[in-house]
Amino acid sequence: MGDSVRSDCTEDGLESLSWYHHDLTRHATEALLLTNGTDGSYLLRKSHEGPDSYALSVRAKDSVKHFHVTHSGFTYTFGFNEFSSLKDFVGHFANQPLIGSETGTLIVLKNPYPREVEEPSIYESVRVHTAMQTGRTEDDLIPSAPSFGTKEGYLIKQGAIVKSWKTRWFTLNRNELKYYKDKMFTEPIRTLDLTECTAVQFDYSQDKTNCFCLVFPERTFYLCAKTSVETDEWIKILRWKLVSEVSFHFSFTAL
Repeated sequence: MGDSVRSDCTEDGLESLSWYHHDLTRHATEALLLTNGTDGSYLLRKSHEGPDSYALSVRAKDSVKHFHVTHSGFTYTFGFNEFSSLKDFVGHFANQPLIGSETGTLIVLKNPYPREVEEPSIYESVRVHTAMQTGRTEDDLIPSAPSFGTKEGYLIKQGAIVKSWKTRWFTLNRNELKYYKDKMFTEPIRTLDLTECTAVQFDYSQDKTNCFCLVFPERTFYLCAKTSVETDEWIKILRWKLVSEVSFHFSFTAL
């Protein structure tokens, strides 16, 4: 079998892999994993070092590590391991292996980052809009925009023991929903880990309008927004966060 035919067969097999990103660049990969991934998120992409060279990119806390994967014939080589088929190669990662980099970093490969991710249909409000001809530079503007999938605003929250309602400032970033006594405070009253949340839904049990609830194993949090539009926005982005955290299982049936 010629090299071109063998390469085509390899690509066809990898295309069935949900976490194979064919034409994703190194820089785009790092931005994607650091913005939307979590510690241990990983993906496979094509490397520019050769037709049978690939890169396994893994998020390790606040950085992204890249590792070589090579393909020869039907064999995939990763580190000191060789796999005789794509199915064996994928099966290895299904066991969440531990890898170590040259710098001594140990990383558990936890979550394959899928090629297709549904994005929330939410528009952000404009915070800065200026013409650069005024002599201002980027340093004069807001130093950094909020990362993808963030939201903040006031919500009315019901207390856990005393069922009174109080206005709190909420911020959503990555998988953490924090609420503060007010916007000016720097320390949150509590941080909710959305990876433990089981459902986000409209709530009509309260004597208020525009309410929704977050269901956790130990407690259900009841929140209300000022308008129905705000309620819809919060529910959409919170539900998207929950969906994006679902573990993506490997399917061998297509291999």
